[in-house]
Amino acid sequence: MTTPNPFVLESTLDYQLPPFSEIRDEHYLPAFDLGCEDHLREIEEILSNEEVSFENTLVAMEKSGQLLTRMLHVFYNKSSSDRNPTIDSIEGVIAPKLSAHNDAIKLNPRLFARIEKLFNEKSTLKLDAESLWLIEKYYRDFVHAGAKLSEAQRETLKEYNERLSSLESKFDQNNIAEANRLSIFVEDVSELEGLSESEIAAAAEGAKERGQEGKFLVKMVNYSGHPMLASLVNVELRKKIMQASLSKCSVGGEFDNRELVLEITTLRAKRAKLLGFKNHAEYVLSEQTAKAPERAHEMLRKIAPAAVRNARAEAKDLQQIMEKDQSGAELASWDWDFYTEKVRLEKYNLDTSLMKPYFELESVLFNGVFYAAEKLFGISFKERSDLVSYHPDARVFEVFNEDGSAVGLFIGDFFTRESKSGGAWMNNLVDQNFLMNQLPVVVNNLNVPKPAAGQKALLTFDETSTLFHEFGHAIHGLFSQVTYPRFSGTNVERDFVEFPSQVNEMWMLWPEVVSNYAKHFETGEPLPQEWIASLKESETFNEGHETTSYLAAAILDLAWHEIDTETEVKDVEEFEAEAIRSYGLDFDPVPVRYRSCYFNHIFAGGYSSGYYGYIWSEVLDADTVGWFKQEGGLTRANGERFRNLLLSRGGSLDSMEMFRQFRGQDAQIEPLLIRRGLS
Repeated sequence: MTTPNPFVLESTLDYQLPPFSEIRDEHYLPAFDLGCEDHLREIEEILSNEEVSFENTLVAMEKSGQLLTRMLHVFYNKSSSDRNPTIDSIEGVIAPKLSAHNDAIKLNPRLFARIEKLFNEKSTLKLDAESLWLIEKYYRDFVHAGAKLSEAQRETLKEYNERLSSLESKFDQNNIAEANRLSIFVEDVSELEGLSESEIAAAAEGAKERGQEGKFLVKMVNYSGHPMLASLVNVELRKKIMQASLSKCSVGGEFDNRELVLEITTLRAKRAKLLGFKNHAEYVLSEQTAKAPERAHEMLRKIAPAAVRNARAEAKDLQQIMEKDQSGAELASWDWDFYTEKVRLEKYNLDTSLMKPYFELESVLFNGVFYAAEKLFGISFKERSDLVSYHPDARVFEVFNEDGSAVGLFIGDFFTRESKSGGAWMNNLVDQNFLMNQLPVVVNNLNVPKPAAGQKALLTFDETSTLFHEFGHAIHGLFSQVTYPRFSGTNVERDFVEFPSQVNEMWMLWPEVVSNYAKHFETGEPLPQEWIASLKESETFNEGHETTSYLAAAILDLAWHEIDTETEVKDVEEFEAEAIRSYGLDFDPVPVRYRSCYFNHIFAGGYSSGYYGYIWSEVLDADTVGWFKQEGGLTRANGERFRNLLLSRGGSLDSMEMFRQFRGQDAQIEPLLIRRGLS
């Protein structure tokens, strides 16, 4: 390179934190190109050795590509949390090149021959269990990627992969751009009746940032609906928000994703057939814990009828309350959240909008999320303001074990911004592994509205739950204790990865935890015990709606990916409606959580044929929560067992075997059905 590039050398900062103060947009592409060159050169060095051994093949492969890995970790964290037109352009260049690079490795017949030789001889090798599992996983990874195809078939596969990578990148970019385009400007503050002062101030600040001072900005979110729908009194504004939300990327114009959906699903079906599978869903699930779409459907069909039945019963309650406000009006999707809060108040004397002052971000983070982790695992946190992160809002925390030894770094990036993708997620910047003596650096991203200057960030009940959830992913990455990067942290099956994060949600209302953090940000008064009791009493309230909305999305995902090469889909909306109707999940007041054209999880986010995994993992989660309660809850003994037998092991063991070792048995579905009021 002609100019110094911060990616070229390993970071000298604590924990190898990337040197964000030095990284500029112009560094990404040169580092990517050099990283690919270096990686392929390292692979050629492996192939040049005539002798085949575990050390000179798989260990060498695990050590290879470090420059490329450093660059990609930083770039994809940037592209999801703080993108700009330059980053979008770079991603468009990188996506097909990275696909071609990966194919050059996984479809290399000489390299696969070495892996296959180790696989066939593994019973004679004197290796530890994790190393033997590494051989197994590499062999399966390469076969799944198409290593056993003929040369002509491999070339066709490369074309499919390269085209898909470009389409998926474009889908993601369209989604963010469309969400910004559809944001709603409100002229008069009276239209925002029902919102809190802080929400109104944040909306005013958002409009000001867009050059519309004096107005109020309602930003779109990534799922169907909007958090404000629970509070807004103005029915016409609620309707406008919901209709804009449901129309994302499907109303024509440059950000319309309908053609992308059709091309992506068609190409995925062709690729699956080429690889010997009936459809993309079969291809994907063959390497998940579910193993086959039929098993996912078997579970979903146990839940769907009860979910819709409960949703229709909930709708009747809402309709009765609605009649008092609007005689003769019929319940619509934009009314559901608003009248749900009214029913919640009438049935349980519970108004969740009044809880926001008790869920102040700093207290939730330090006295709730961190506190629960300290009690359960003995870890502690120290904010490192001396370490520069990738954005001024992203805060760095050093994490320590009880004996003072280092665990890793946790970065919390909590506020929404136009440059950030919607939703909440966890990223890795450094993967823990003993092979290269690396400790983990993990990131949690949320989309909490940033308060106006001088005001506190007050979270909704759902945002508080999300913070606990995402930190469950973070500790999965932080607690990793594996030898090989391939197994680090959350590198597990997609339908298993949500399990630890869902377990972590339980501490939100655990008596010892909620009493420590849920205090009024002005008066210090604790969240009233009667409210907590009402929350627990109403745990299954509105679960018909939530489960139906989620299941419709899970079914939609499977439907798109169970089409074969003989299936011709011409109309996205018709296909979507029929898929949901065929499962009995069609109920207008409860829209699907993600419509096809903004379903980033499956068309841009790695969850294709895997969205069912949230509830698949919840079976394990509900069973595990029952175990924790049975064993005394928030104790160090329980935390150590969960950490040592499951969280620390990453993907170094078959996930279901790992669960059985922790739990002592297979998970049962009954706890989930009870939790969701479906039993």
